[in-house]
Amino acid sequence: MGKILVIADLDGVGYATPRGLELARRLGYATEVVAFTHAPLKQLKLGAAEAGRIKQKLLDDREAVVQARIDKHARDGQKVTLKIVWEKNIDRWVNRQCAAGKYVGVVKTGNRSENLVHTSTDWQLLRECPAPVLLISQKKWHHVKPVLVTLDLATGVATKKKLNSKVLGQAKALADALGVELEIITAIEIPTLLSDLDLVDPVAYVKEARAGMQGEIRKLSAEHGIPEKSFRCKRGPVEKVITSCAAKVRAQIVVMGTVGRTGVKARLLGNTAEKVLRHMKTDVLAIKP
Repeated sequence: MGKILVIADLDGVGYATPRGLELARRLGYATEVVAFTHAPLKQLKLGAAEAGRIKQKLLDDREAVVQARIDKHARDGQKVTLKIVWEKNIDRWVNRQCAAGKYVGVVKTGNRSENLVHTSTDWQLLRECPAPVLLISQKKWHHVKPVLVTLDLATGVATKKKLNSKVLGQAKALADALGVELEIITAIEIPTLLSDLDLVDPVAYVKEARAGMQGEIRKLSAEHGIPEKSFRCKRGPVEKVITSCAAKVRAQIVVMGTVGRTGVKARLLGNTAEKVLRHMKTDVLAIKP
């Protein structure tokens, strides 16, 4: 049985824990809830015994709060474990654990308040976590609202084509588990320079692009048992197409592929998933190759 890692919220609301427990139950996975706590005890200049006592109290208090949350939301017979970790760098700990292949996915409440330069835990997980990352919004799931998956059907890169299939497969499994419809969207973005100079006919460009995607659509349709007519295309920048489509169909989860970056470039330039997160207030599942 696979296992989903749920990062318990630091505040008292706790969106990730109930959502993660529900998702794991519907998909047939076990759940491990990890609760982080940390305090700069060294700055207090305490003795070793006193520092150890305070640390243990913080760990015990954290465990009591999160365990009560689990007891409230877990179903009878659901396999759930709780781990309390003394750690400041949440993303580093999670990335190390996921690198060992222990988890099929990570669930965390998303924090969309960071500015462009600051590297938050969310961004680090999106870039570096080997496992799929589901960032939860504060909205509740609805049993009739669809799962929206976005694909890059125009790519000619083999690894990205493989990622398309992986993303679509996981999105379909998620929609099936939740008992909702699956919506598929691909953005066709006309290069800005060509558009500004009126060098292309937008309608003809989109029509030609769609025709060029047909082979990939046919392949994915057969592979995943999804009708070809379900694959829709829309003209515009990727992040705008995704957010507008999500709003139109009232999607409760958006599933997309994302390629991580590292170094200075990652701190200054957000990838597609990060751009979408800045515009949307729905759940986002990001999947790497």
